Amino acid sequence: MKHYYIYILASKKDGVLYIGFTDDLSRRAKEHKTEIQKGFTSKYHVKRLVYFEQFEDSNSAFTRERQLKKWKRAWKIELFEKENPEWEDLSIDWD
Repeated sequence: MKHYYIYILASKKDGVLYIGFTDDLSRRAKEHKTEIQKGFTSKYHVKRLVYFEQFEDSNSAFTRERQLKKWKRAWKIELFEKENPEWEDLSIDWD
């Protein structure tokens, strides 16, 4: 079964945040870390995966991504700090 993900990246603790959507979280995290694509995340060095959610259909994931992008910054931080208070990189050991 295919899965879809929304994710939040940070440049550092209390740094710049980015919200994205993908069907391959491991690949996408690597792309951000290597700054392979030029854009917002490479410009601001947003590489730390601090949060993600998994979905079974793309519409649900896409809807959630759009919802989170409308949230205030404080709400986003509150969401992921419940599980990741130190803003640790959840993808640090992924190959």
